[in-house]
This record gives sequence, structure tokens and C-alpha cells, in this order.
Amino acid sequence: MTSLPTAQDFARWYAQRRPLQDALTAEGTTFFRGLHLTETSGLLTLDVAGNVGILSLYAPLTPPQETHVATLALDTWGLHSLYLKRRPQEARHLANVQREYLSPAAPLLGPEVNEVTVLERGVPFVIRPGGDLSTGLFSDARPARAWVHSHAAGRRMLNTFAYTCGFGLSAALGGATSTKNLDLSRKVLAWGKENYALSGLNPDGSTHDFVYGDTFDWLRRLYRRGEQFDLVVLDPPSFARSKRGVWRSDHDYAQLIYAALNVSAPGGQIVALCNHAGLSSTQFERMLRLGCEQAQQPFSPQTRLGAGPDYPGAQHLKGVVIGVAP
Repeated sequence: MTSLPTAQDFARWYAQRRPLQDALTAEGTTFFRGLHLTETSGLLTLDVAGNVGILSLYAPLTPPQETHVATLALDTWGLHSLYLKRRPQEARHLANVQREYLSPAAPLLGPEVNEVTVLERGVPFVIRPGGDLSTGLFSDARPARAWVHSHAAGRRMLNTFAYTCGFGLSAALGGATSTKNLDLSRKVLAWGKENYALSGLNPDGSTHDFVYGDTFDWLRRLYRRGEQFDLVVLDPPSFARSKRGVWRSDHDYAQLIYAALNVSAPGGQIVALCNHAGLSSTQFERMLRLGCEQAQQPFSPQTRLGAGPDYPGAQHLKGVVIGVAP
């Protein structure tokens, strides 16, 4: 966009979005993408969490310009408060050294809201809008969580790179006999336990497990123990550092598939997700095939998943459900 959006721009965007937002609300979803990059010429996105907005800017603006855009978003959507996220193209390092600048803890407009409980198809989740760049749930993965919910009954489920355990909770509510959530952050695992408890599940019982540690380390441990799972979810970050070095989803996904197949029960399924915008679907599936070949398994894609209708034109999220040989 060559100039700042106007009130007329926001009014047009809202009018185009209103039917979809009404449909999401009717199904019991109060956390969704209100505006996507494809609608704003790459300038901004707006996430709606109940009556709180999360505005992400993808181009540098002056403080008055930020306030101008934020005010239009808040007024047009009728929001109570609005939080700002500044998203540079290269955010991995800056997210650590300029955290407060990129993701201010205080709202830009409206009263402070430390956390808000939102719904996804009637399931409550805790969102913390003033936290990091990630606020507790990735709404683009809603279709994948819905798929897991509908295919989890009677199955043992492993949720890797679990974050706040949205996939594990979806499986548990879908009738999984057990869920195991792995993540390298105790903070987000505790957050995941809160989400389980909100749905009336006991996070400290024997049925659901929350395991701190590196996913690759744990996949090896589980394999040595002989543990197997009927449903495995892989939702890794695009880039990660560990004691073994740097892992990149656009280069190293095959080794993740190989490790996941080692702990997959015969006849099971793996949900492989990748949100790397620079990786095409063809390149992604090539790595999936390579990982299956290394494990001497056929590459058997059963379902392909992507972002929901509130992400028009989005191609960043790629998902493939892989069948494990009987």
C-alpha cells in the first residue's frame, strides 16, 4: 500500500469481512484473523480475540502513523483494547534483544487486558495479548485442530513442539485415550495445562502428560523405550536452536518425519505442518517423501490442510496427513 489506509478502507474491509465473522461467531469461535496481509497489501494484520484486537505491522511507521492505523482498527471493529506487534522481516534475533519494542506489554489503545479467554468452536483458550509476538494460539491452524479433534477417538496422541497444547487439547476432547505434549518451554506447558483445565480436564492425571525438553531428544527416548502413538502432530517452528545446532524447517523436515515414524504405531497417522512462507507445498512434500523413504515407509498423503477462510489467499501454512503403513 503506497499510503496509510483510510477510514473508508477499514469500513470496506469490515463490510467484506462481516459475513465470515458472523459465521465464525455462530460456530462458537471468538478468536480469528480479522484482516490478513493479502487484503492490506502486506501492511498489517488484525487478530480479534473477543473484544481485544492484536494489530501486527509489517512495515515501519512513525508513532503517529501507528496510532492512526490502530484507532481506525479499534473503532471499525468496535474493540475494547488494541495491542501492537511490530514484525520485522528478520525477527528471530530482534525478538530477543528488542522484545519490548516489538511486542509492547501495554496496549496502544484502551485499558490493559492481561489475558482474555476466547473460544474456538466452543473450546476455551487463554490468550495473553501483551505477551510475546505469539499470544497463545495460532488461529491459522484451526482447521488442523478440527481435523485432529475428529480423528482422535480411541487413539494415543503425541503432540510435538506443543506450545500451549492446542492440538493435545483438541485430541483429548475428541476422545483420545492419552495425550503427550512435548515442548522446550515450561512456561508454555503450564499455559497448556491451564487450557486443559478450562475444558474440565485434569492436566495432572495419568491420561495427559506435559513433558519439558527438546522434541528430537524425546523422540529418540520414546523410540528406545518402545513407546508408540497412533496420532503424531508435528508443528515445528521455522527455525530453532538446540544443543545439536540449528534446525530449519526448509532444510531439515525430512529428519523430523523419520524420527516421528520411529514412534508411530502401524496404521497410525502423522499430521505434518509447516508455516514457512518461503517453502512451497511441492518442496515441503518432497521433504516428507524423503523422510518416509529414509524410514523405509511409503509416502502416503491422506489429507492436505491449510489455513482457514479468515486467511484469504494465504499459502504460508502447509499441512499433510501421512498414513503409516499397517
